[in-house]
Amino acid sequence: MSLVDYAAAARKRARVFPVFRWQPGLWLAWLTIALAVAAAFFPGLFTHYSPVEGIAGAQRLAPQAEHWLGTDQLGRDLYARIIFGASHSLSAALAAVAMGLLAGTLLGVMAGAVGGRTESLLMRLVDVLLSIPSLLLSLTVIILLGFGTVNAAIAVGVASVASFARLARGEVVRIRHTDYVEAARGSGGTFLAVLWRHILPNSLTAVLAFATLQFGQAILALSTLSFLGYGTPPPIPEWGLLIAEGRNYLSTAWWLTTFPGVVVILVVLAVNRISRQLSGGRL
Repeated sequence: MSLVDYAAAARKRARVFPVFRWQPGLWLAWLTIALAVAAAFFPGLFTHYSPVEGIAGAQRLAPQAEHWLGTDQLGRDLYARIIFGASHSLSAALAAVAMGLLAGTLLGVMAGAVGGRTESLLMRLVDVLLSIPSLLLSLTVIILLGFGTVNAAIAVGVASVASFARLARGEVVRIRHTDYVEAARGSGGTFLAVLWRHILPNSLTAVLAFATLQFGQAILALSTLSFLGYGTPPPIPEWGLLIAEGRNYLSTAWWLTTFPGVVVILVVLAVNRISRQLSGGRL
């Protein structure tokens, strides 16, 4: 086989199996997410320290062999609090994305499939929601509902509904005018049958890839709400709350804010990298 033929065969394999190409950044992103998910489900495998009980005389210890990431102002192991905080941060972000995905996709599909006045009315509502900054909308919702992890997830989910609805509507409109959908209609397919068999399966790919991207955004939004005091209450070890608790000790215990912040950044970057791969670079 010549070099030209080998290169052509390699490109063909890359097109058929794009996920299995050697991409260090992508594999590192998957590894980061795998570790975060494992910490969320099996925190006891990573640490034997309690995330809420302090150790007498171990207040604000710098990172060392016994406490890898140091301890906080109450003598609690910071590494343990970050590990146990993964379950609260990731589950709340997942709930927020699921809410935005379901509600937003329903609105977008309804608007794009029905059209007419229904589409105009729904999209004007979406435009109003998009005109409000997401953080301001989340704060408004959580103030109305009250503080807490569940309410924070609902607030972030409500703020993401409009983005999902606009994307879903655009995809449905694009697929609705394709030749194979017109042929399905012309062959006697009912509105619901064409929508279910042809429009939805081909419209949701971009929406699901966008949901992956929104998962990282939800982690940031929830951390922001917790940092401002509107999210998870102490002593629950949530990542945003850990950053907020350490901000008063930046000059004497820098690790209290630095390490939780680094974890949030790494997880969000990993999610964004995976989302870019799943969307084929369109997002």
